[in-house]
Amino acid sequence: EITHQELGMAMLERIKADTAELALVEQMPKLEGRQMIMMLSPKKKK
Repeated sequence: EITHQELGMAMLERIKADTAELALVEQMPKLEGRQMIMMLSPKKKK
């Protein structure tokens, strides 16, 4: 992720798109030190 941040960001964006029906993004992807982090939470069931 450090040398190829765009690959890590693309992977998190793909995860966000794949889980759009199941989860909400609480925190957008960001770089914290050497780790790229994104927070998801489950959507409420109807």
